[in-house]
Amino acid sequence: MDDLTFAARRVTGAGRPEPDLETRFKGLVQSPLRAGILRFLAARPGESFDIETLMQTFGRMRQDVDACVRELVEFGIVRRVADDPPQFGASPPEREDVARLLDTFLERRAHVGIEDTSPSVQRFRELIGRDEKMLAIFEWIRTAAKSDISVLILGPTGSGKEVVARMIHELSRRGQEKFQAVNCAALPDTLFESEIFGYERGAFTGAHDRKPGRLELANGGTLFLDEIGDQSLVAQAKLLRVLEERRFERLGGNRSIAVDFRLISATNRPLDLFVREGRFREDLYYRVNAFSIRLPALKERTVDIPVLASRFLARYCANNGLPLDAKQFSREAMDLMTAYPWPGNIRELESTAARAALSAPGRVIRAADIEFLHGPAPVKDQSPSGRLPSLRDAERAHVQRVLEAVRWNKLEAARVLDISRGTLYRKIDEYGLMPSPDAGQKRRSRQPAN
Repeated sequence: MDDLTFAARRVTGAGRPEPDLETRFKGLVQSPLRAGILRFLAARPGESFDIETLMQTFGRMRQDVDACVRELVEFGIVRRVADDPPQFGASPPEREDVARLLDTFLERRAHVGIEDTSPSVQRFRELIGRDEKMLAIFEWIRTAAKSDISVLILGPTGSGKEVVARMIHELSRRGQEKFQAVNCAALPDTLFESEIFGYERGAFTGAHDRKPGRLELANGGTLFLDEIGDQSLVAQAKLLRVLEERRFERLGGNRSIAVDFRLISATNRPLDLFVREGRFREDLYYRVNAFSIRLPALKERTVDIPVLASRFLARYCANNGLPLDAKQFSREAMDLMTAYPWPGNIRELESTAARAALSAPGRVIRAADIEFLHGPAPVKDQSPSGRLPSLRDAERAHVQRVLEAVRWNKLEAARVLDISRGTLYRKIDEYGLMPSPDAGQKRRSRQPAN
């Protein structure tokens, strides 16, 4: 009888047999998250990590990481090395039988999952900070990827909608097939049919050869329609027919072509309002919105701005052959970026960090080196000694204040501001305005109790 079998068959003081040690260990590392955390810590002896770092590394919610780390600690293969905040590191097991099991596990080749090889997942992980909103979205992405359900991604410009669409595709069963992205805002009706459905030779002047459309190219894979809210009613009707029949004809052709694709759409427009106003077909809305994912604006997670800005700055340094710490933001520069509303969201933050790194003469990036695309950050001090807000800043703040006052009733807000709803929509889009995080709570609190 070997030592492992002997250890597994030891009896406790109560006279009951101890659970099989090897079975318990196999059950512990059967979880991809527990196994991943264990390998991550074992590969970094002498280092320790807090729960927040592990959450960002593995893209998992706090309760999941907490539970896995606690089980690894209880088994004796991970140790708690600090208390404020709690930090954890690899722990050489005291028992020889546990050490042998751990060594055998670590010697085996690690299972490489889809998330480890997906480029879009790695890109999305860069967008995860201290706020758990993005981790919750990661879970929704994993859920959406398990089926072919149509997904609608909502969020302001620059918040990462296409990254999420590519993640859903790469994590799904269609991940090895083609991903076709179409920007609906850039397609007038005259080009919609030829771009989406393709055309036959001679279908129109200049059609010298047959060209397959995006639908045909997406067969077996995923079709991503970005800015679907900008489609005309004519284009919406043609798209709806394809979604219902899963067949189409090329422009100038008469042969019906069957197509199998997964649809993912994205928009920064209020589609539910467009439906009520007759600007978006209700039947198409239900087709594309079977499962929705809303990406938060960057100003809704200001705690992440320092994390993301430093991450983008390090990437800039790496891409330009510099040490990762060759450039650093000063405290004043970071405070300035945290106060800015970021109408361009993640995309604007990334370009601002790169521009600041390029223009800063020294290692430290000062507040004076920060240049925003949409005007300066709001000024907290409006005393005579402080800088007064610009007309753009004042208008943005006023429109936001009116929208919040009328609980984002855009018809009422347009009436108060004495502008058309179309003008209001343009200003909301231009300034990147979004309801404040507690707006929903305020609306609920105003509703009468049942």
